[in-house]
Amino acid sequence: VFFPPANSGQAVTKINIVDTPGHADFSSEVERILRSIDCVLLLVDAQEGPMPQTKFVLKKSLQLGLNPIVVINKIDKPAARPLEVQEMVYELFLDLGSTDKQLDFPVIFAAAKSGVAKINLTDEDKDLTPLLDLILKKVPSISPEAIIQPFAAQPFNLAYDNYLGRCAICRVYSGTVKCGQNVFVINGSIRTGKITKLFTFQGLARKEVPESQAGDIVMIAGIPDIEIGETIAEKNDQPALPAIKIDEPTISLNFLVNNSPFAGREGKFVTGRQIKERLKKELEVNVGLKIDFSDSTFYNVCGRGELHVAILLENLRREGYELQVSQPQVIIKEENGKKLEPFEEVTIDLSEAYQGAVIEKISKRKGQLMDLKTHNGQTRLIFEMPTRGLLGYRNEFVVDTRGE
Repeated sequence: VFFPPANSGQAVTKINIVDTPGHADFSSEVERILRSIDCVLLLVDAQEGPMPQTKFVLKKSLQLGLNPIVVINKIDKPAARPLEVQEMVYELFLDLGSTDKQLDFPVIFAAAKSGVAKINLTDEDKDLTPLLDLILKKVPSISPEAIIQPFAAQPFNLAYDNYLGRCAICRVYSGTVKCGQNVFVINGSIRTGKITKLFTFQGLARKEVPESQAGDIVMIAGIPDIEIGETIAEKNDQPALPAIKIDEPTISLNFLVNNSPFAGREGKFVTGRQIKERLKKELEVNVGLKIDFSDSTFYNVCGRGELHVAILLENLRREGYELQVSQPQVIIKEENGKKLEPFEEVTIDLSEAYQGAVIEKISKRKGQLMDLKTHNGQTRLIFEMPTRGLLGYRNEFVVDTRGE
């Protein structure tokens, strides 16, 4: 976005906004997107307060040394409690070991649906200008020294175009990049490439440009074997940018060809070869996924969690693929002769009437109650439990709480 508006008569600044999912199942996306930015807007619901995904994204941000701006959103909800939520966010920062500078975070109160943001709750409802002004004030702009240095960029996402092929979405860390420029791709080894097309982003649309400079988010075409986390550089002796660490998968399941009597009735892509090609294509853009193709009868797919794999399956179904899926299994690993399994923090909001049944069921699934809070007849339960205990629990939870 550009702010202030071009017709305001003031100097216009381009603000690159990159959205990221908050769910831990998409930690691979969170990790690489956080590496491409200079500041975080931490969105917190004014009624619900910090959720597990809030804690997850904030923890990653603080580890990378980013200084968040807290946006308490949905203050127009009838049950909103923005000042109480602000205190909860402060406690969360303390729990995550933030530095003194990170703890001194600015707060904006907003109602995004109405397009309103303000510094104080008593301020007049106008527009989002207070938020954009705060971004200009707090987020560092790119330095002139970075612009004159040799070009260096790092892909944090991949895209596919029917005409351009595989494209890399990058943050330009230094220098200037031009369309038609020869570059070096550094990742342990060094290989060459040529930028055939260059795009920047305006709103939700992409715009072809002849060149771009440090601080921009760009899409580069012309390097067909580019991978996330590699360094695209102007010179072959430039140091590689720090690699992007991806969290390991926690569950696995097998994808098989549908061999039931009703095979072929719900999809048009049903053969093992078609499924294999589609899964290989998914690996190009979904770096949190790991797939073993060594067995010819099934493909072992490992993901970050139930939601991660469920979204992949739904995408396959919508695209016309038909397949069988095995029961999910938790990935157990060994370190120093000991078996380790993934654990999760589970937050449940429910009516007080059902908390006894839920606590009993989760305790049987090896869950430990860490915290219990009540507010306006609602109870928030926070558990720590193994991932294997969570698998298949959702349906039981809906029955126990009667769908409320």
